[in-house]
Amino acid sequence: MDLFEYQAKELFAAHGVPTLPGEVTADPAEAKAIAARYGTPVVVKAQVKTGGRGKAGGVKFAPTPDEASEKAEAIIGLDIKGHVVGKVLVTQAADIENEYYVSYLLDRSNRTFLAMASAEGGMEIEQLAVERPDALARIPIDAVKGVDEAKAIQIAAAAKMPADVADQVADILVQLWDTFVAEDATLVEVNPLVKTPDGKVIALDGKVTLDDNASFRKGDNFEKFADASAVDPLEAEAKAKHLNYVKLEGNVGIIGNGAGLVMSTLDVVTYAGEEFGGQKPANFLDIGGGASAQVMADGLSIILGDPAVKSVFVNIFGGITACDAVANGIVQAIGLLGDVTKPLVVRLDGNNAEEGRRILAEANLSVVHPVDTMDGAAKLAAELASKAA
Repeated sequence: MDLFEYQAKELFAAHGVPTLPGEVTADPAEAKAIAARYGTPVVVKAQVKTGGRGKAGGVKFAPTPDEASEKAEAIIGLDIKGHVVGKVLVTQAADIENEYYVSYLLDRSNRTFLAMASAEGGMEIEQLAVERPDALARIPIDAVKGVDEAKAIQIAAAAKMPADVADQVADILVQLWDTFVAEDATLVEVNPLVKTPDGKVIALDGKVTLDDNASFRKGDNFEKFADASAVDPLEAEAKAKHLNYVKLEGNVGIIGNGAGLVMSTLDVVTYAGEEFGGQKPANFLDIGGGASAQVMADGLSIILGDPAVKSVFVNIFGGITACDAVANGIVQAIGLLGDVTKPLVVRLDGNNAEEGRRILAEANLSVVHPVDTMDGAAKLAAELASKAA
């Protein structure tokens, strides 16, 4: 889960990383009040989970409270790379003498953690990595040893940090590692880390990505960082029901048991849909090994609750859960839901597939269309979706 800048700085402050005070608001009048409380020039910064805010007009200097209000009003509602600004961070402005870059991230390709640091910050780090790769130090971090003072000094030296700030940067590197570990992050980045004219080093900006897989350890503390406005309501409902669901942009709802099978189903439906006006999958939904009536009802209620869905393809390969149990689950689920009108194309294969098909045939449900093959079922689902569109 990506955090907004103000949330990242909240975590930084909790672990001792020096930052400037700031408050977030969605109201230009409140932005004026915040600036007045600080009594100093401020910077009004769009809170969106993407880079390039400054170039897009999402970061503005405001020397007075009135100008803070004006800048906030101009920024709120701004579209930055497809992200509409809903709130701004009003933070004290800083005089900047030099800019640096530091980060920790999960290095999946090498199965380790990686520190990246440079004495040249402020610019897009991807641009620096391409144009001047020698200016960006990359230091592997041992997951057991982590980053102590000695390791932090090594990172600062590799990044060619100036001698007058090297000790401060090393201290911040230790604090950022504490943040990275304690908060179960996969990315902690400061760009820029700045030196002010009085010689202090401050995290002027921040980016943090938390590991969703660690949410069970954090409970409410993790959920408080979630951006409810950015979460699809169907995805939120599915998460509450412990279903693996991702909303897509097509018209054919997909239910399968096993992530690999569901991924294959997405491909087959996309291919089949080309014949019927470009019909595509509307979602990814993996019900896993448990296909009880309640699980099936939960899955169907999520998918049928999407107005874009015109047909549903239930693709099941019986293994641990036999196809007859799945068929009974479908029949009972339709009974539980009561008002299912969209067509369900059902393909059963594997353990007890024949018995599952027999159960569906005897149920004689008008909305259920059993098909023996995956390709045939995908084609029918796409065709039915196109007719209902």
